Amino acid sequence: MSETEVTTAPRPLLLADGRPAARAWSLDPALRHLNHGSFGAVPLAAQERQNELRTEMERAPVVWFPELPQRLAAARAGLAAFLGADPGDLALVPNASAGVSVVYAGLERRGGGEIVVTDHGYGAVTMGAERLARRWGGRVRTARVPLDADEERAYEAVMAEVGESTGLLVIDQITSATARRLPVERIGAEARRRGVPLLVDGAHAPGLVAAPLSGLTCDFWAGNLHKWGCAPRGTAALVARGPLRDSLYPLIDSWGAHDPYPDRFDQQGTVDATHYLAAATALDFVGGTWGWPAARRYMDELAGYAEQVVGAAFASLTGADAHVDVGMPVPGMRLVRLPDGLAGSRVTADALRDRAAAELGVEAAFTSFGGAGYVRLSAHVYNTAEDYEYFAERCVPVLGEWARAARAQRHGTA
Repeated sequence: MSETEVTTAPRPLLLADGRPAARAWSLDPALRHLNHGSFGAVPLAAQERQNELRTEMERAPVVWFPELPQRLAAARAGLAAFLGADPGDLALVPNASAGVSVVYAGLERRGGGEIVVTDHGYGAVTMGAERLARRWGGRVRTARVPLDADEERAYEAVMAEVGESTGLLVIDQITSATARRLPVERIGAEARRRGVPLLVDGAHAPGLVAAPLSGLTCDFWAGNLHKWGCAPRGTAALVARGPLRDSLYPLIDSWGAHDPYPDRFDQQGTVDATHYLAAATALDFVGGTWGWPAARRYMDELAGYAEQVVGAAFASLTGADAHVDVGMPVPGMRLVRLPDGLAGSRVTADALRDRAAAELGVEAAFTSFGGAGYVRLSAHVYNTAEDYEYFAERCVPVLGEWARAARAQRHGTA
C-alpha cells in the first residue's frame, strides 16, 4: 500500500441522480468537514434506518428487547463478512477503546507483567495499558518508532522491546496521530511464534482497508465502523481468537453473562442498540452507490491532492518543506507539517482544532508527535478538491499568523 501520486484534482463523486455526494449526508454546509477520520459522518440513509428502528423499539419494548440478541447476532454476521472475520469471533462494542478495555479487564497476568506499546499509540489505549500494568504489578515498555520508519525498521523497533517478561503486545494497525501503518501482520506472526498475546488497535481500519482482518494473526482486534465505514455513532467490533477469548466479558454484566463468547455481548439490558442494526445500511449505501474499491480509490487520490495543495501553501508561507514521510502510508489520510508554534502537544493541538472550527469554519484534525505539530488531512466520498483548496487559500495564511504570534509569545516578544 502506497501513497497515490496525484497531479490534478480528482473529479468529485456524484450520487446516482447526479447530485453531489455530500447531499447524502446532513453535514452543516457552513463548515468545511476535513476531519472524517476522528468521528466519521453518518449518511442520511443510515440515520433514517436507525430512526425507524428506534420507533419500532419504543412502540413495543417488551417485544423488542427479548428479540434483540437474535437480531444482533444476524447483524454481527454481516459485519464480520465486511471485515474479513469469522462471525463466531466478533462481538459488538461501542468503540475500539471499549473493545480494548474489555481485553484489559479480562486478561490475567502473563510473563513478568510487562506490556509493550509504541509511541504512536492512541492515548486512551496507552493509558489503559498503564492501568493494567499497575494491576499486574508490572510496567509498560514503549517502542520508539521513528515517524519515517519503513516496515523493517518499525518491526525491529517493536520487537526489540519484546522479551520473556512480555505479557501483552498492543499495536496500532493504523496510527491516529501520525496517519501511518505499523507492520501488524509481521509482528503478529512473530508474536504468535513467541507465545505473546497481541492486541491490535484497528480503530481506523474498517472501510479504509479492505477486509482488515484477512491474513492478520492476532489474539484480539478492535475497530470502529463509525469512522470510515460511516456507521451510526458507537458501532465497533471486537474480534477475539483462540482460548484467551473465553475470559472476555462485556464491561456491563447482564443476563447473557453465562452465554459463550461472543453471544454474551448481545444482551445489555435496555441499551439502545439500534446503531448496530443500522450499520449495514451505511456500509451498503457506500458499497451500492460507488462500490467500496472505487470509494477508497477516490479517498486516497483526494487525500494525495490535498497533501499537495496544502503542503505547497505552507511551504510558500514559511519557505520550509511541509511534506512528511510517514514510512508506511495509508490511503485516505496524509500528514502535513505545521509551522513551528502550532500543535506542539496534544493539548495545544486540540485547542487549535477548536479554534479553527470556531474562527475559520473548518473541522480539521491537528495532531502532535515528538513535539512537532501536524494537520492530518483525511478525505471521504463527500469531500471535494475545493474543500482542500479553500483550506490552502483561506486557512493556511491565518494559521501562519497564529504560529508567528505563538512564537513571539514564547520568546516574550509579543
